[in-house]
Amino acid sequence: MAVKLNSNKKIVETIKEGLKKTGGYCPCRTEKTDDTKCMCKEFKEQIKDPNFEGYCHCMLYYKAID
Repeated sequence: MAVKLNSNKKIVETIKEGLKKTGGYCPCRTEKTDDTKCMCKEFKEQIKDPNFEGYCHCMLYYKAID
């Protein structure tokens, strides 16, 4: 399993700015809970699936299948 930052540097920059403004919570979510703290619970659950390949909700991270 390989989790990497999105290769689109503009997206990474935008999301990182949003994370700074929200105190580390996903800038794409309205609620601020432990589940939405970056790296969010949703993506952590997704990357446990060996068949999942794709981006996290805000597209900061990408999981590739080896």
